[in-house]
Amino acid sequence: MTVISKAALATLLIFMTAAANAQVLFTYGGKAVTKNEFLKAYNKNNSETKPTDQAYHDYLELYIRFKLKVQAALDKKMDTLPNQQAEVSSFRNQIMDSYVRDEGSINDLTTEALVRSKKDIHIAHIFVAAGKNATLDDIKKAQDKINAAYSELQKGQDFGKVATQYSEDATVAENKGDIGYITSLVLPYELENAVYSTPINKYTAVIRSKAGFHIFKNLGEREGLGRMKVAQILLAFPPDASEAQKETIRKRADSIYNALTSGNDFKVLVTKFSNDNISWQAGGEMMEFGVGQYELPFESAAFALKKDSEVSKPVLSSFGYHIIKRLAYKPATGDTANVQLRDEMKQRIIATDRLEVSQKMLLKKILQVTGFKKLKVNEQHLYTIADSILDNKRIPVFADVALKTPLFSFTKKTVTVKDFQAYLETLRNYENMKAGKTRAQLLEEFTEVSAFDYYRQHLEEFNKDFKDQLNEFKEGNLLFEIMQRNIWDPASIDSAGLRNYYNAHKDKYWWESSADAIIFTATNQEASEEFRTKIKDNYKDWQKYINGSAGHLQGDSGRFELSQIPVKERTNFTVGLVTANVRNENDNTVAFAYIIKLYPNREMRGFNDARGFVINDYQVFLEEKWIADLKKKYPVKINEAELKKLPK
Repeated sequence: MTVISKAALATLLIFMTAAANAQVLFTYGGKAVTKNEFLKAYNKNNSETKPTDQAYHDYLELYIRFKLKVQAALDKKMDTLPNQQAEVSSFRNQIMDSYVRDEGSINDLTTEALVRSKKDIHIAHIFVAAGKNATLDDIKKAQDKINAAYSELQKGQDFGKVATQYSEDATVAENKGDIGYITSLVLPYELENAVYSTPINKYTAVIRSKAGFHIFKNLGEREGLGRMKVAQILLAFPPDASEAQKETIRKRADSIYNALTSGNDFKVLVTKFSNDNISWQAGGEMMEFGVGQYELPFESAAFALKKDSEVSKPVLSSFGYHIIKRLAYKPATGDTANVQLRDEMKQRIIATDRLEVSQKMLLKKILQVTGFKKLKVNEQHLYTIADSILDNKRIPVFADVALKTPLFSFTKKTVTVKDFQAYLETLRNYENMKAGKTRAQLLEEFTEVSAFDYYRQHLEEFNKDFKDQLNEFKEGNLLFEIMQRNIWDPASIDSAGLRNYYNAHKDKYWWESSADAIIFTATNQEASEEFRTKIKDNYKDWQKYINGSAGHLQGDSGRFELSQIPVKERTNFTVGLVTANVRNENDNTVAFAYIIKLYPNREMRGFNDARGFVINDYQVFLEEKWIADLKKKYPVKINEAELKKLPK
């Protein structure tokens, strides 16, 4: 056993305290702000400028004032206000999903998918159904059938022959199990793993999926074809189309193709002839796709197009005849360092069962960090109780298992049979959520749900980034709340205070050279010219013109300093002038003004004219007085040594 002396322990504590203090940038009323916290806030709000000593000092003052105001709000318990709690709860729910993911595993899956996309695999398939509604007896029969097929393969029988005999795939009679090429993200993850780990001319073991049982054979491999974006004109076969009907549709497809080669517009012909209700609305454009997503004839014709805007001859599929126009092509580079490719692949992964795989990986971590412990319970009695709950029968009484019996626990919560009861009662009305599942599987699912719920409820304890983002939102809301109550609203409604402030600072509020004018904004040059003519003829009807403009004209009347009126340089202001058009480069709107009266000399503003400026200045006055009081209440001490160490 190692023994540490009191002197050594004291020295260690001194060093630990010194190290902690070295990271503190400033304190206020006993609260500490670290250098890292300050830098995070500074970098977020000053990303475009290179830091300097002056920039740090300026932002430090702003940040100190921010922390003082938030502390004042906390002391007044504004964080307990119903509106504050509701907004924080809503924001928490909005951002939570992006944190309740295992980003590490998603990144690994992204890399794996990009690497696999460089290779397409030609596969054959034997399938025996045993889906979510299958009974235990159905599953047993399906297992026996797939095992019989596997036994035949092990004896050396031809895969196509075995597929024809055993497979329940709807197309097996036509293709003998050959389903063509696939690439990454075409098959469910577990099936893809099996295919990509199987050598050419070898077959997989039996694989269980949600749909049933599978055996795959690797018939060959090629370099990945990549992804294609196309538009199509589909001439669909009607249900049970006769050969004569199909021939008529073929001839129509040929005619449309000839029209395209003669220069007719593809989108116009889509609108006239295409039967694809989804792509028809987008001028025939389809979602980007890769290998293995569509029938082989369609896929082959699309990938055979060598350049953008090239159009295929009519292609026959089971749906009808397709005329395909290439819009864009992405080769399968498999470049795992390309940020854009990674982002695109990541979004595709999140939309597949890979997210579920990632969640399974995350579950293992959650069970560790939440202090999960499975407690001993008589499972036979527990499952009997579960059956009674699911069947809506009287719950049996056992000496060793009751509703209060604990099933498992987390650091701050114990989950009981009663909680399991509530979960099962929810499932009772949803047959598809319990069909074919053993009671042990339902208990496992309940455990997973409980673990994720606990993790979500205590996410701040496990994820610092989430905690920081939520706290940033809380503090921002509290700042707004206390500024509204202490500064903005009082300054706006304190008529006597505003008047007194104005009287004490009259010499701040002046009119420079100004004019009574109407400033107009038109949506475009054409609208501007139309209304300029009307304004010249009779400016007094300007509101009538706006009301009848269908939104093409807006106007604002009042007294404006000449510098506020949008005009071209060297404009000579005169009464009755309609100023020249000034175009806004950002939105192409056009502004002009009508001058009603001129005030060429500098004049002091009366209280009403100065009111907006007075309110702003009075708010600043009240805020400075309040900040001075807060600095007395929460004394601020800046660690100058740490301030000098901030990175330049």
